Amino acid sequence: MIYGYARVSSKGQERYGNSLQDQQTQLTNAGCTKIYCDSFTGTKMDRPQFSALMRKLQPGDTLTVTKLDRFARTAADGAKTVQGLIDRGIAVHVLNMGKADNTPMGKLLTTVMFAFAEFERDMIVERTATGRAVAKANNPNWREGRKSIELDQKTLQKFRQKQKGGEMTVAEICKELKISRATWYNKVREADER
Repeated sequence: MIYGYARVSSKGQERYGNSLQDQQTQLTNAGCTKIYCDSFTGTKMDRPQFSALMRKLQPGDTLTVTKLDRFARTAADGAKTVQGLIDRGIAVHVLNMGKADNTPMGKLLTTVMFAFAEFERDMIVERTATGRAVAKANNPNWREGRKSIELDQKTLQKFRQKQKGGEMTVAEICKELKISRATWYNKVREADER
């Protein structure tokens, strides 16, 4: 059986042809009959659908991914996983690179592919850090993180009264204001400290 695996770590990836929908289309076109999907960063070890897929694979099956970075982020982890699958009799097909097999050349190519994937990720991290440093040096108003959400006191008090009166729950307030619970509680705490 041909299984597919798709992963996204952020909504921004949709701009680069890495959305789950794009990956699923490519995997379906490659003959995958069952596709597992995760929405976790590749640097995290907890990927529930990937773990479920690893348990499901049997000798003779093929694991297909669209790109190497959908599968693993480090050369060591990727090479170990690919080699483990090959040893179990499972083929690994990376659509934009080819199939990994148990030949000496296949092993070499697998290691080189993952080394380049890790190098590319490290370069992205380096460019992001450089961009932050330039922004910080050239913009006196620059600050790390997301822009603070503005919530005027009149609106805050109105919704606090609704919460205290039992008209609305915190979850309902947050949905209405399009803010997180943490933001709500921070704004309430800031108001109480004034």
